[in-house]
Amino acid sequence: MTQTAQDLCHALLTAAKTAGADAADAMLVRGTSVSVDVRAGALEQAERAEASDVGLRVFLGKRAAIVSSGDTRPATLTAMAERAVAMAREAPEDPYAGLADPDQIATGWNTGELELVDPADEPAPDELQHDALAAEAAAMAVDGVAQVQSANASYGQHDVFLAASNGFAGGYGRTSRSISCVAIAGTGTGMERDYDGDSRSFQCDLRTPEEIGASAGQRTVERLGARKPVTGTYPVLFDERISSSLIGHLLGAANGASVARGSSWLKDRLGEQVLPETLSLVEDPHRPRVGGSRPFDAEGLATAKRTIVDKGVLTGWTLDLSSARKLGLASTGNAARGVSGHPSPSTWNVSLTEGHASRADLLRDMGTGLLVTSMIGSTINPNTGDYSRGASGFWVENGEIAYPVNECTIAGNLHEMLRRIVPANDARHYLSRVVPSLLIEGMTLAGS
Repeated sequence: MTQTAQDLCHALLTAAKTAGADAADAMLVRGTSVSVDVRAGALEQAERAEASDVGLRVFLGKRAAIVSSGDTRPATLTAMAERAVAMAREAPEDPYAGLADPDQIATGWNTGELELVDPADEPAPDELQHDALAAEAAAMAVDGVAQVQSANASYGQHDVFLAASNGFAGGYGRTSRSISCVAIAGTGTGMERDYDGDSRSFQCDLRTPEEIGASAGQRTVERLGARKPVTGTYPVLFDERISSSLIGHLLGAANGASVARGSSWLKDRLGEQVLPETLSLVEDPHRPRVGGSRPFDAEGLATAKRTIVDKGVLTGWTLDLSSARKLGLASTGNAARGVSGHPSPSTWNVSLTEGHASRADLLRDMGTGLLVTSMIGSTINPNTGDYSRGASGFWVENGEIAYPVNECTIAGNLHEMLRRIVPANDARHYLSRVVPSLLIEGMTLAGS
């Protein structure tokens, strides 16, 4: 008979105690994934995977070690515990290591309110193939598309359970459903490609494959005839598709692990303005049907809504227990981990204040400049915030899109850039990162 996740985790904790551990936590992740790829109107690849992985973290005083396995037989659990304790004896001491205190752990959560699991049945492989074929056909129907590089439909379901010797025990499930399509247009050195895709927790929320395929095809054709823009200093509008990367750099610099290491360009800016005073950045891990939602973190602490940037001012760091202890602060309930790794700070769902203008309004107001729709490569100095990325998109003249551009580089300093952002009102509110298109004046552009 298959053991429950709770039984397996508590069996690991018992084995750890028997092996000599002072404290321990155990995590189990069970999941199923199905993925179908089509090409040229036919099935190219179909995969199904089912896995059950367990991880055990043990503590001997301030020494810690982690072991993991895909084998959950009783003999394996005993061997894992013995090996983990032996490893911990040889590990260096970490003064900040340790489980949460019993009065810190989460209690009384309601996973049903988060709507993380779609009650609908798992889609059959032929349903996934139908969706992938529909997306491919819609892309090929766009005049100018030469081929579809890939069209995919997939489904996933996984359950997480965490138990610890401090008394915490809890778990939750999650489902995901996605469709994506990558189209190619042009020939030779003039070939261009672009994509579209959607991923949701609930099948009924997913955009249609026809819409996704047509959008991928249209985006690709619009890129044909791209050329290098003129080098200079211009306003740059980051399209909503990629604007969240800018906020991602801010979140990375506000990560407690980076701050504790002293390798963050924000480390001395707590309480200072980092965004325009009209903008706030809010984390909410309790939004229903959103991929970043969860009732507790990977150390058993309750997750909670918090304001990371309040009216432009940085209010705090993103912390797990270890980074919080290093900084003399309290954890923000943001620990993330897999079965084989130590916890580290991570943000959940974040939303940036939207503006009142549309993207078209910002294009009109920017006059002449660059609309960025995709980026490649990245050179970010974590200590200074110096920013340089390869970009492609569209050149804008007199407030209107003039022609596609590629092979250019945009550069600036994140601290100065983020304090000048002007948001549009086009954010997609079902995403984990809700960030609209962002206009930044006076960026350095290197092209021809």
